Amino acid sequence: MSKSLQEQLLKMGLGDAKKAKAINKEKHKERVQAGKKGVGPAESTRLAEEARQAQIERDRALNAQKKQEAEQKALVAQVKQLIDQSRIDYKGDIGFNFTDGTLVKKLYVRDAVQQQLVKGQAAIVKLDDQYQVVPKLAAERIAQRVPATVLLLNSNEQHVDEDDPYKDYQIPDDLMW
Repeated sequence: MSKSLQEQLLKMGLGDAKKAKAINKEKHKERVQAGKKGVGPAESTRLAEEARQAQIERDRALNAQKKQEAEQKALVAQVKQLIDQSRIDYKGDIGFNFTDGTLVKKLYVRDAVQQQLVKGQAAIVKLDDQYQVVPKLAAERIAQRVPATVLLLNSNEQHVDEDDPYKDYQIPDDLMW
């Protein structure tokens, strides 16, 4: 007595037998192809869940990367502000040599600024391919944020090696190399 809806509609004359046969044939083909692929309803939901989890992980990684880039930008902005607020007018006619990576650079400074650089009271920093001279405290704060920005910050400590044959000879502060 239980007949399918399709059969009931055909008996009432609301459907076409040829169309019903074509639809049944199409459904059968889909079931056979799904069986060959090994993807049943449970398998397809599992694959969809895995894809969703992978997308969530990619989004999480992308958000972490964007957050890190924003933090780095904020640190660079803080460093730039520190340099702008505390830079020392250094321009003079005494050449002061320092290293920038593997290159030896020369900055022309005044006598007082040279003495501060030698004694460790001032430092040379680099931002946007420009060199600036800042006080020691500002350089220490800059080094906490972006260490690669500080190129020269002399310390007051004298490290003497016991095996050094020249340890008894004093090196003059105004020695230019």
